Amino acid sequence: MQLLLTSDTHVPARAKRLPDDLMKDIDAADVVIHAGDWIDEATLDLFESRSRRLVAVYGNNDGPGLRRRLPEVARVELGGLRFGVVHETGAATGRERRCAERFPDLDVLVFGHSHVPWDTTAPGGLRLLNPGSPTDRRRQPHCTYLTATVSDGTLSEVNLHRVPPRR
Repeated sequence: MQLLLTSDTHVPARAKRLPDDLMKDIDAADVVIHAGDWIDEATLDLFESRSRRLVAVYGNNDGPGLRRRLPEVARVELGGLRFGVVHETGAATGRERRCAERFPDLDVLVFGHSHVPWDTTAPGGLRLLNPGSPTDRRRQPHCTYLTATVSDGTLSEVNLHRVPPRR
């Protein structure tokens, strides 16, 4: 099962449109996971129309319309792994411990908010993934998103994709 993980798309606040590479990989993915901060409902509509399956949450910058359509936390079983999706996890210091305590029933937690790509494993085995942002790099060298493969209870081929600069 092919996954695409993204967050913090911030359209149209940070970009007028989503990157072509991201859209191509959305079309190829079996499941798309979005960890919030959509900004407008048209972007959610676009993801829903292009994704075979969408697992998504709202973020701190998402208004009432998105909050009515999306949960704060999503949970789903994919390929034998228990995934959770949430926008905010707090400060980087102590993140693994806090998330392992908050989500003891998960194998993988996908989160956003910081725009900083993150891939660590907490004591006890919870994998934490932040795909960064495909439209707003903030202090990072590149805009980013993740792809991964899930099969028989194993997460593999977790790849960070750098988005080419906008022209």
